[in-house]
Amino acid sequence: MMLLLIGGLFVAFLVIGLPVAFALALAAIPVFTMTGTMPPTVVLQKMVTATQNFPLLAVPFFILAGNLMNATGITERLIRFSRLLTGWMAGGLAQVSIMLSFMMGGISGSAVADAAMESRVLGPGMLEQGYSKGHTAAILAFGSIITATIPPSIGLILFGFINEVSIGRLFLAGILPGIALTGVLMLTTWIVARRHGYAPDLDRIPSGRELARSFLDSVWSLLFPVILIVGFRFGFFTATEAGVFLVAYALFIGTVVYRELDWARTYEAFRGSVSDLGMVMLLIMMAAVLGYAVTLERGPQQITELVTTLTSDPVFILVLVIILLIISGMFLEGAANILLVTPIVMPVLVGAGYDPIHMGILIVTLINFGGVTPPVGVIMFTVCGALGCKVGTFSRASLPFFMAMILFFVILAAFPELALYLPRSLM
Repeated sequence: MMLLLIGGLFVAFLVIGLPVAFALALAAIPVFTMTGTMPPTVVLQKMVTATQNFPLLAVPFFILAGNLMNATGITERLIRFSRLLTGWMAGGLAQVSIMLSFMMGGISGSAVADAAMESRVLGPGMLEQGYSKGHTAAILAFGSIITATIPPSIGLILFGFINEVSIGRLFLAGILPGIALTGVLMLTTWIVARRHGYAPDLDRIPSGRELARSFLDSVWSLLFPVILIVGFRFGFFTATEAGVFLVAYALFIGTVVYRELDWARTYEAFRGSVSDLGMVMLLIMMAAVLGYAVTLERGPQQITELVTTLTSDPVFILVLVIILLIISGMFLEGAANILLVTPIVMPVLVGAGYDPIHMGILIVTLINFGGVTPPVGVIMFTVCGALGCKVGTFSRASLPFFMAMILFFVILAAFPELALYLPRSLM
Protein backbone atom coordinates (compact mmCIF):
# COMPACT_ATOMS: atom_id res chain seq x y z
CA MET A 1 0.00 0.00 0.00
CA MET A 2 2.81 2.42 0.90
CA LEU A 3 4.53 1.79 -2.44
CA LEU A 4 1.30 2.56 -4.27
CA LEU A 5 0.98 5.80 -2.30
CA ILE A 6 4.57 6.77 -3.16
CA GLY A 7 3.99 5.99 -6.84
CA GLY A 8 0.69 7.87 -6.88
CA LEU A 9 2.24 10.95 -5.31
CA PHE A 10 5.12 10.90 -7.76
CA VAL A 11 2.79 10.72 -10.77
CA ALA A 12 0.57 13.44 -9.31
CA PHE A 13 3.53 15.77 -8.79
CA LEU A 14 4.61 15.21 -12.41
CA VAL A 15 1.10 15.87 -13.70
CA ILE A 16 0.87 19.24 -11.93
CA GLY A 17 4.20 20.24 -13.46
CA LEU A 18 6.54 19.95 -10.48
CA PRO A 19 10.20 19.55 -11.54
CA VAL A 20 11.22 15.90 -11.61
CA ALA A 21 13.93 16.31 -8.94
CA PHE A 22 11.48 17.73 -6.39
CA ALA A 23 8.80 15.20 -7.34
CA LEU A 24 11.29 12.44 -6.53
CA ALA A 25 11.99 13.76 -3.02
CA LEU A 26 8.46 14.83 -2.10
CA ALA A 27 7.02 11.46 -3.11
CA ALA A 28 8.97 9.96 -0.19
CA ILE A 29 7.17 12.15 2.39
CA PRO A 30 4.73 9.40 3.53
CA VAL A 31 7.60 7.12 4.54
CA PHE A 32 9.17 9.51 7.06
CA THR A 33 5.91 11.09 8.25
CA MET A 34 3.60 8.07 8.53
CA THR A 35 5.79 5.02 9.21
CA GLY A 36 8.45 6.45 11.50
CA THR A 37 11.11 4.29 9.82
CA MET A 38 12.80 7.24 8.13
CA PRO A 39 13.52 10.27 10.38
CA PRO A 40 13.77 13.64 8.58
CA THR A 41 17.48 13.86 9.48
CA VAL A 42 18.10 10.73 7.40
CA VAL A 43 16.74 12.55 4.37
CA LEU A 44 19.49 15.15 4.58
CA GLN A 45 22.10 12.47 5.24
CA LYS A 46 21.05 10.52 2.16
CA MET A 47 21.15 13.64 0.00
CA VAL A 48 24.71 14.37 1.12
CA THR A 49 26.08 10.82 1.05
CA ALA A 50 24.68 10.30 -2.46
CA THR A 51 27.23 12.84 -3.71
CA GLN A 52 30.16 11.52 -1.63
CA ASN A 53 31.15 8.75 -3.99
CA PHE A 54 34.48 8.55 -5.81
CA PRO A 55 33.21 6.86 -9.04
CA LEU A 56 30.59 9.60 -9.30
CA LEU A 57 33.38 12.12 -9.92
CA ALA A 58 33.53 10.74 -13.44
CA VAL A 59 30.28 12.53 -14.29
CA PRO A 60 31.44 16.17 -13.88
CA PHE A 61 34.76 15.48 -15.60
CA PHE A 62 33.15 13.82 -18.62
CA ILE A 63 30.56 16.59 -18.89
CA LEU A 64 33.32 19.23 -18.77
CA ALA A 65 35.47 17.33 -21.27
CA GLY A 66 32.55 17.11 -23.71
CA ASN A 67 31.77 20.83 -23.44
CA LEU A 68 35.43 21.72 -23.91
CA MET A 69 35.67 19.53 -27.01
CA ASN A 70 32.57 21.18 -28.46
CA ALA A 71 34.14 24.60 -27.84
CA THR A 72 37.23 23.75 -29.90
CA GLY A 73 35.54 23.52 -33.29
CA ILE A 74 35.25 19.74 -33.14
CA THR A 75 31.60 19.77 -34.21
CA GLU A 76 32.29 21.62 -37.47
CA ARG A 77 35.09 19.20 -38.37
CA LEU A 78 32.96 16.16 -37.64
CA ILE A 79 30.10 17.56 -39.75
CA ARG A 80 32.48 17.96 -42.71
CA PHE A 81 33.81 14.42 -42.26
CA SER A 82 30.29 12.95 -41.84
CA ARG A 83 29.15 14.80 -44.96
CA LEU A 84 31.95 13.25 -47.03
CA LEU A 85 31.24 9.78 -45.64
CA THR A 86 27.47 9.74 -46.17
CA GLY A 87 26.33 12.91 -47.96
CA TRP A 88 26.32 11.16 -51.36
CA MET A 89 23.62 8.68 -50.27
CA ALA A 90 19.87 9.11 -50.72
CA GLY A 91 18.76 11.48 -47.98
CA GLY A 92 22.24 12.97 -47.79
CA LEU A 93 21.88 15.43 -44.91
CA ALA A 94 19.75 12.95 -42.98
CA GLN A 95 22.50 10.36 -43.31
CA VAL A 96 25.00 12.98 -42.19
CA SER A 97 22.96 13.54 -39.02
CA ILE A 98 22.97 9.80 -38.20
CA MET A 99 26.73 9.52 -38.73
CA LEU A 100 27.33 12.69 -36.75
CA SER A 101 25.35 11.27 -33.81
CA PHE A 102 27.58 8.20 -33.90
CA MET A 103 30.72 10.34 -33.81
CA MET A 104 29.36 12.86 -31.33
CA GLY A 105 28.49 10.06 -28.93
CA GLY A 106 32.15 9.94 -27.98
CA ILE A 107 32.11 13.65 -27.14
CA SER A 108 28.77 14.86 -25.82
CA GLY A 109 27.74 11.69 -23.96
CA SER A 110 24.12 12.91 -23.88
CA ALA A 111 21.28 12.11 -26.28
CA VAL A 112 19.37 15.29 -25.40
CA ALA A 113 22.48 17.45 -25.92
CA ASP A 114 23.16 15.77 -29.27
CA ALA A 115 19.54 16.22 -30.42
CA ALA A 116 19.54 19.88 -29.42
CA MET A 117 22.84 20.58 -31.18
CA GLU A 118 21.89 18.84 -34.44
CA SER A 119 18.47 20.49 -34.50
CA ARG A 120 20.20 23.87 -34.55
CA VAL A 121 23.03 22.95 -36.91
CA LEU A 122 21.51 20.50 -39.42
CA GLY A 123 17.76 21.01 -38.98
CA PRO A 124 17.45 24.26 -40.98
CA GLY A 125 19.52 22.83 -43.85
CA MET A 126 17.33 19.72 -44.05
CA LEU A 127 14.18 21.84 -44.18
CA GLU A 128 15.69 24.02 -46.93
CA GLN A 129 16.42 20.90 -48.99
CA GLY A 130 12.77 19.87 -48.91
CA TYR A 131 12.59 17.51 -45.94
CA SER A 132 9.27 17.66 -44.13
CA LYS A 133 9.32 18.93 -40.54
CA GLY A 134 8.12 15.55 -39.32
CA HIS A 135 10.86 13.56 -41.04
CA THR A 136 13.53 16.10 -40.07
CA ALA A 137 12.53 15.95 -36.41
CA ALA A 138 12.20 12.16 -36.42
CA ILE A 139 15.60 11.55 -38.00
CA LEU A 140 17.38 13.95 -35.63
CA ALA A 141 15.58 12.58 -32.56
CA PHE A 142 16.10 8.89 -33.27
CA GLY A 143 19.69 9.44 -34.38
CA SER A 144 20.51 10.94 -30.99
CA ILE A 145 19.70 7.60 -29.29
CA ILE A 146 22.99 6.28 -30.68
CA THR A 147 24.73 8.56 -28.20
CA ALA A 148 23.41 6.40 -25.34
CA THR A 149 25.67 3.49 -26.32
CA ILE A 150 28.92 5.19 -27.40
CA PRO A 151 31.50 5.91 -24.66
CA PRO A 152 31.60 8.12 -22.67
CA SER A 153 27.81 7.87 -22.37
CA ILE A 154 26.68 9.70 -19.23
CA GLY A 155 23.79 7.22 -19.00
CA LEU A 156 26.20 4.27 -18.83
CA ILE A 157 28.26 6.03 -16.15
CA LEU A 158 25.16 6.61 -14.02
CA PHE A 159 23.94 3.05 -14.61
CA GLY A 160 27.29 1.62 -13.57
CA PHE A 161 27.42 3.85 -10.49
CA ILE A 162 23.90 3.17 -9.23
CA ASN A 163 23.95 -0.59 -9.96
CA GLU A 164 27.61 -1.27 -9.07
CA VAL A 165 28.52 -2.48 -12.56
CA SER A 166 31.95 -1.95 -14.16
CA ILE A 167 31.83 1.30 -16.15
CA GLY A 168 34.81 0.21 -18.26
CA ARG A 169 33.01 -2.97 -19.31
CA LEU A 170 29.85 -0.99 -20.06
CA PHE A 171 31.82 1.35 -22.31
CA LEU A 172 33.27 -1.60 -24.24
CA ALA A 173 29.86 -3.28 -24.41
CA GLY A 174 28.26 -0.25 -26.01
CA ILE A 175 30.51 -0.08 -29.08
CA LEU A 176 29.11 -2.92 -31.23
CA PRO A 177 25.44 -2.15 -30.39
CA GLY A 178 26.18 1.50 -31.24
CA ILE A 179 27.56 0.49 -34.64
CA ALA A 180 24.59 -1.83 -35.24
CA LEU A 181 22.07 0.87 -34.28
CA THR A 182 23.80 3.33 -36.61
CA GLY A 183 23.49 0.83 -39.46
CA VAL A 184 19.80 0.14 -38.72
CA LEU A 185 18.92 3.86 -38.62
CA MET A 186 20.93 4.65 -41.77
CA LEU A 187 19.12 1.87 -43.65
CA THR A 188 15.75 3.15 -42.40
CA THR A 189 16.68 6.70 -43.39
CA TRP A 190 17.70 5.48 -46.87
CA ILE A 191 14.31 3.74 -47.31
CA VAL A 192 12.42 6.85 -46.14
CA ALA A 193 14.53 9.09 -48.39
CA ARG A 194 13.94 6.92 -51.46
CA ARG A 195 10.21 6.84 -50.80
CA HIS A 196 9.90 10.61 -50.38
CA GLY A 197 12.49 11.69 -52.93
CA TYR A 198 15.04 13.25 -50.55
CA ALA A 199 18.11 13.84 -52.69
CA PRO A 200 21.78 13.32 -51.80
CA ASP A 201 23.63 16.30 -50.36
CA LEU A 202 26.67 15.65 -52.60
CA ASP A 203 26.51 15.03 -56.32
CA ARG A 204 29.33 12.46 -56.29
CA ILE A 205 31.20 10.06 -54.05
CA PRO A 206 34.22 11.92 -52.60
CA SER A 207 37.70 10.82 -53.51
CA GLY A 208 40.00 8.94 -51.13
CA ARG A 209 42.20 12.02 -50.87
CA GLU A 210 39.26 14.19 -49.74
CA LEU A 211 38.26 11.62 -47.16
CA ALA A 212 41.81 11.26 -45.88
CA ARG A 213 42.24 15.04 -45.56
CA SER A 214 38.98 15.41 -43.64
CA PHE A 215 39.80 12.40 -41.46
CA LEU A 216 43.17 13.88 -40.49
CA ASP A 217 41.47 17.18 -39.70
CA SER A 218 39.06 15.34 -37.35
CA VAL A 219 41.41 12.67 -36.02
CA TRP A 220 41.96 14.30 -32.63
CA SER A 221 38.27 14.19 -31.85
CA LEU A 222 37.87 10.66 -33.25
CA LEU A 223 40.67 9.51 -30.92
CA PHE A 224 38.64 10.70 -27.93
CA PRO A 225 36.69 7.45 -27.35
CA VAL A 226 39.59 5.30 -28.59
CA ILE A 227 41.92 6.64 -25.89
CA LEU A 228 39.16 6.01 -23.38
CA ILE A 229 38.76 2.35 -24.34
CA VAL A 230 42.51 1.67 -24.55
CA GLY A 231 42.99 3.27 -21.14
CA PHE A 232 40.36 1.04 -19.58
CA ARG A 233 41.61 -2.08 -21.34
CA PHE A 234 45.19 -1.76 -20.12
CA GLY A 235 44.32 -0.38 -16.71
CA PHE A 236 45.87 3.06 -17.20
CA PHE A 237 42.98 4.71 -15.40
CA THR A 238 39.63 4.20 -13.71
CA ALA A 239 36.45 5.92 -14.94
CA THR A 240 37.12 8.93 -12.70
CA GLU A 241 40.78 9.21 -13.70
CA ALA A 242 39.74 8.88 -17.35
CA GLY A 243 37.50 11.92 -16.93
CA VAL A 244 40.39 13.96 -15.53
CA PHE A 245 42.66 12.84 -18.36
CA LEU A 246 40.08 13.71 -21.02
CA VAL A 247 39.61 17.20 -19.58
CA ALA A 248 43.37 17.74 -19.91
CA TYR A 249 43.25 16.20 -23.41
CA ALA A 250 40.43 18.55 -24.46
CA LEU A 251 42.33 21.58 -23.13
CA PHE A 252 45.46 20.50 -25.02
CA ILE A 253 43.59 19.95 -28.30
CA GLY A 254 41.73 23.24 -28.00
CA THR A 255 44.70 25.43 -27.08
CA VAL A 256 47.71 23.76 -28.76
CA VAL A 257 46.42 21.74 -31.74
CA TYR A 258 43.36 23.62 -33.04
CA ARG A 259 44.11 26.88 -31.18
CA GLU A 260 40.42 27.81 -31.08
CA LEU A 261 39.86 27.53 -27.33
CA ASP A 262 40.16 31.07 -26.00
CA TRP A 263 39.15 32.42 -22.58
CA ALA A 264 35.62 33.26 -23.70
CA ARG A 265 34.95 29.74 -25.03
CA THR A 266 36.56 28.17 -21.98
CA TYR A 267 34.31 30.23 -19.72
CA GLU A 268 31.22 29.17 -21.67
CA ALA A 269 32.29 25.52 -21.48
CA PHE A 270 32.72 25.73 -17.71
CA ARG A 271 29.44 27.61 -17.28
CA GLY A 272 27.56 25.07 -19.36
CA SER A 273 29.16 22.23 -17.43
CA VAL A 274 28.12 23.72 -14.09
CA SER A 275 24.54 24.02 -15.34
CA ASP A 276 24.50 20.45 -16.68
CA LEU A 277 26.11 19.06 -13.55
CA GLY A 278 23.71 20.93 -11.27
CA MET A 279 20.77 19.22 -12.94
CA VAL A 280 22.36 15.76 -12.76
CA MET A 281 23.52 16.07 -9.14
CA LEU A 282 20.15 17.39 -7.99
CA LEU A 283 18.50 14.37 -9.58
CA ILE A 284 21.03 12.04 -7.91
CA MET A 285 20.42 13.60 -4.49
CA MET A 286 16.64 13.50 -4.73
CA ALA A 287 16.59 10.02 -6.26
CA ALA A 288 18.71 8.81 -3.34
CA VAL A 289 15.98 9.94 -0.94
CA LEU A 290 13.20 8.20 -2.84
CA GLY A 291 15.38 5.15 -3.49
CA TYR A 292 16.05 4.78 0.22
CA ALA A 293 12.35 5.13 0.99
CA VAL A 294 11.46 2.47 -1.58
CA THR A 295 14.16 0.18 -0.17
CA LEU A 296 12.77 0.57 3.35
CA GLU A 297 9.38 -0.50 2.03
CA ARG A 298 10.99 -3.55 0.35
CA GLY A 299 10.19 -2.16 -3.11
CA PRO A 300 12.71 -4.25 -5.12
CA GLN A 301 11.69 -7.44 -3.29
CA GLN A 302 7.99 -6.77 -3.83
CA ILE A 303 8.53 -6.00 -7.52
CA THR A 304 10.55 -9.21 -7.88
CA GLU A 305 7.84 -11.23 -6.14
CA LEU A 306 5.13 -9.65 -8.30
CA VAL A 307 6.95 -10.38 -11.55
CA THR A 308 7.83 -13.95 -10.57
CA THR A 309 4.22 -14.66 -9.62
CA LEU A 310 3.12 -13.48 -13.06
CA THR A 311 5.71 -15.60 -14.88
CA SER A 312 8.90 -17.53 -14.27
CA ASP A 313 9.93 -17.48 -17.92
CA PRO A 314 13.04 -15.26 -18.33
CA VAL A 315 11.85 -14.10 -21.77
CA PHE A 316 8.51 -12.86 -20.43
CA ILE A 317 10.25 -11.26 -17.46
CA LEU A 318 12.47 -9.33 -19.88
CA VAL A 319 9.45 -8.31 -21.98
CA LEU A 320 7.67 -6.98 -18.88
CA VAL A 321 10.74 -4.97 -17.86
CA ILE A 322 11.14 -3.58 -21.40
CA ILE A 323 7.50 -2.41 -21.40
CA LEU A 324 8.02 -0.79 -17.98
CA LEU A 325 11.17 1.01 -19.14
CA ILE A 326 9.56 2.31 -22.32
CA ILE A 327 6.58 3.63 -20.34
CA SER A 328 8.77 5.25 -17.68
CA GLY A 329 10.93 6.76 -20.43
CA MET A 330 7.86 8.52 -21.79
CA PHE A 331 7.54 10.53 -18.59
CA LEU A 332 11.01 10.77 -17.04
CA GLU A 333 14.27 12.32 -18.23
CA GLY A 334 16.96 9.70 -18.89
CA ALA A 335 19.14 10.37 -15.83
CA ALA A 336 16.16 10.33 -13.47
CA ASN A 337 14.91 7.12 -15.04
CA ILE A 338 18.25 5.39 -14.61
CA LEU A 339 18.57 6.49 -10.99
CA LEU A 340 15.00 5.64 -10.03
CA VAL A 341 13.93 2.62 -12.09
CA THR A 342 17.06 0.56 -12.75
CA PRO A 343 17.78 -0.30 -9.08
CA ILE A 344 14.27 -1.79 -8.94
CA VAL A 345 14.35 -3.83 -12.18
CA MET A 346 17.98 -5.00 -12.11
CA PRO A 347 17.51 -7.51 -9.25
CA VAL A 348 14.61 -8.99 -11.21
CA LEU A 349 16.69 -9.36 -14.38
CA VAL A 350 19.80 -10.69 -12.64
CA GLY A 351 17.62 -13.17 -10.74
CA ALA A 352 16.23 -14.33 -14.10
CA GLY A 353 19.77 -15.09 -15.25
CA TYR A 354 20.61 -12.05 -17.39
CA ASP A 355 24.08 -10.53 -17.49
CA PRO A 356 24.17 -7.03 -15.89
CA ILE A 357 26.50 -5.69 -18.62
CA HIS A 358 24.14 -6.85 -21.38
CA MET A 359 21.16 -5.47 -19.49
CA GLY A 360 22.97 -2.16 -18.91
CA ILE A 361 23.29 -1.51 -22.64
CA LEU A 362 19.72 -2.62 -23.34
CA ILE A 363 18.23 -0.61 -20.47
CA VAL A 364 20.08 2.66 -21.14
CA THR A 365 19.16 2.49 -24.84
CA LEU A 366 15.53 1.68 -23.99
CA ILE A 367 15.34 4.61 -21.60
CA ASN A 368 16.61 6.97 -24.29
CA PHE A 369 14.12 5.43 -26.72
CA GLY A 370 11.40 6.47 -24.27
CA GLY A 371 12.63 10.03 -24.77
CA VAL A 372 11.29 10.06 -28.36
CA THR A 373 7.82 8.79 -27.47
CA PRO A 374 4.72 10.79 -26.51
CA PRO A 375 3.30 12.14 -24.28
CA VAL A 376 6.32 13.85 -22.68
CA GLY A 377 9.45 12.40 -24.30
CA VAL A 378 12.28 14.83 -23.52
CA ILE A 379 14.20 14.26 -26.77
CA MET A 380 11.01 14.56 -28.81
CA PHE A 381 10.10 17.92 -27.28
CA THR A 382 13.68 19.18 -27.61
CA VAL A 383 13.70 18.55 -31.35
CA CYS A 384 10.09 19.56 -32.00
CA GLY A 385 10.59 22.78 -30.06
CA ALA A 386 13.70 23.69 -32.04
CA LEU A 387 12.06 22.96 -35.41
CA GLY A 388 8.53 24.14 -34.66
CA CYS A 389 7.14 20.66 -35.36
CA LYS A 390 3.85 19.42 -33.87
CA VAL A 391 3.92 16.22 -31.82
CA GLY A 392 1.32 14.57 -34.03
CA THR A 393 3.36 15.32 -37.15
CA PHE A 394 6.47 13.96 -35.44
CA SER A 395 4.69 10.77 -34.36
CA ARG A 396 3.37 9.99 -37.85
CA ALA A 397 6.78 10.54 -39.44
CA SER A 398 8.43 8.39 -36.74
CA LEU A 399 6.60 5.14 -37.55
CA PRO A 400 9.39 3.63 -39.72
CA PHE A 401 11.95 4.52 -37.05
CA PHE A 402 9.80 3.01 -34.29
CA MET A 403 9.72 -0.23 -36.26
CA ALA A 404 13.49 -0.07 -36.81
CA MET A 405 14.12 0.47 -33.09
CA ILE A 406 11.89 -2.49 -32.17
CA LEU A 407 13.90 -4.65 -34.59
CA PHE A 408 17.13 -3.42 -33.00
CA PHE A 409 15.91 -4.19 -29.46
CA VAL A 410 14.85 -7.69 -30.50
CA ILE A 411 18.30 -8.32 -31.98
CA LEU A 412 20.10 -6.88 -28.94
CA ALA A 413 17.98 -8.90 -26.50
CA ALA A 414 18.21 -12.13 -28.51
CA PHE A 415 21.97 -11.95 -29.12
CA PRO A 416 23.74 -10.96 -25.88
CA GLU A 417 27.14 -11.44 -27.52
CA LEU A 418 26.56 -8.26 -29.48
CA ALA A 419 27.11 -6.42 -26.20
CA LEU A 420 29.28 -8.94 -24.36
CA TYR A 421 31.83 -9.90 -27.03
CA LEU A 422 34.20 -6.96 -26.53
CA PRO A 423 34.11 -6.92 -22.69
CA ARG A 424 34.77 -10.66 -22.59
CA SER A 425 37.50 -10.48 -25.21
CA LEU A 426 39.35 -7.41 -24.00
CA MET A 427 38.76 -7.41 -20.24
